[in-house]
Amino acid sequence: MDCIKITDLSYRYPTAEEDALKQISLSVKKGELCAIIGANGSGKTTLCNAIRGFVPKFYKGDISGNVLVNGKDVQKEDIGSTALEVGFVFQNPFTQISGIADTVYEELSFGLENMGVAPVEINRRIEEIMELTKINDFRDRNPYQLSGGQQQRVALAAILVMGQEVLIIDEPTSQLDPQSTDDVFEIIRLMKGMGKTIVLVEHKMEHIAEYADHVVVLDKGRIVMEGMPKEVFANPKCMEYHTRIPQSTRIAIDLIREGVPLLDIPVTVDGVIDRIDKAMGTN
Repeated sequence: MDCIKITDLSYRYPTAEEDALKQISLSVKKGELCAIIGANGSGKTTLCNAIRGFVPKFYKGDISGNVLVNGKDVQKEDIGSTALEVGFVFQNPFTQISGIADTVYEELSFGLENMGVAPVEINRRIEEIMELTKINDFRDRNPYQLSGGQQQRVALAAILVMGQEVLIIDEPTSQLDPQSTDDVFEIIRLMKGMGKTIVLVEHKMEHIAEYADHVVVLDKGRIVMEGMPKEVFANPKCMEYHTRIPQSTRIAIDLIREGVPLLDIPVTVDGVIDRIDKAMGTN
């Protein structure tokens, strides 16, 4: 079942000379993690904003085509109604944090209080999400006194506690070190395990290869490649669009060039090890 259905979507920002999105057609199934990748300026964030209904309502401009989320046309729904179904995590956690909460607990309760959720239910949800996302140690700390990685974990938890079924996550690890990146992806794995439908913009292809069900490559506002991680990253055309490929895939390609008879081109570290073992006759 398609949770997000985009048909012939084109969009142009005010004063721009050409479309930022050009005839985009895309389906994302319920419970799927769809990764959107591509060079800077390819239209990734604009596509995210189209799914959440922010273009053209907030950014103005000209739009054509349809964007359906759970069967509802986001262009016809008001932004508030769409926000109840679609959660959004910003690239910079400073943007996500409300700025009025003195503690992480209060930060997580902020959105629920605005929705009029009963205090008992708010407490239940927060306790559950803090436990699941492993941020209990931060509960009484000021969000602005946390590290960038800790803030991003709180931002993800603050969205998760709201209960939306569709989550749009725009480059959540762009400013994080490797350990913080792994911590963030552990929460994304948790979200996926809860059956959330996730659209993720990310440049760290090793994690995309491991976690994504569906990869979409954008170039100059168009979808130029699409498929499972292995189908996209193992295709030599992927690199033509200024897109990084996982290190494991690059290693496999170099090994094949050196004459190592790998069965195929893997996209994960475990895959490379398995293919090398088989090629060397050790497995």
